Amino acid sequence: MYTNDPVTVVRDCDAILIPTGTPISLPEGSLVFITQALGGNYTVNINGNLAQVGPNDADALGFDASDYINQELEPNEDGSVNEEHLWEQMRTCYDPEIPINIVELGLVYDCRISRSDEGENLVDVLMTLTAPACGMGDFLAADVQNKLAIVPNVDNVSVELTFDPPWSPEMMTEAARLETGLL
Repeated sequence: MYTNDPVTVVRDCDAILIPTGTPISLPEGSLVFITQALGGNYTVNINGNLAQVGPNDADALGFDASDYINQELEPNEDGSVNEEHLWEQMRTCYDPEIPINIVELGLVYDCRISRSDEGENLVDVLMTLTAPACGMGDFLAADVQNKLAIVPNVDNVSVELTFDPPWSPEMMTEAARLETGLL
């Protein structure tokens, strides 16, 4: 969702300055412009700066983030993890500056499911960012981790950021390149 509509913040809320990743507070009564509302996160323009508001503070902007988070995933009866559910959840994670999910952007290099000696289902994700110096990396990785943790039968999620190989636009799907005008 992209509206660029003005919204008045109805209560103080936390946000993360983009692209530095610096925590800030948006005071009640502030006028912000929604530039991106995808996957339960909201990118806002406040006084010419971009900031991301997470799903826990969506109500401060007048939204209900639960509308964007897929929580109706059916568990596998054998106790295993449905890999397609993992990919569905990662498709709800977005770069805060680009309205394309991280899977279509080509940021996810690997997603593996394994079982621990104790019988726990482990999910390991190896991913990158569009720019190595992006301060939003930890927040994007946490978004992936939180969304994968709600997949049925997942006991532990690990998300590792790597810059080898470095990301390039050629890693995007054809549809994503078409949407961004790179094709």
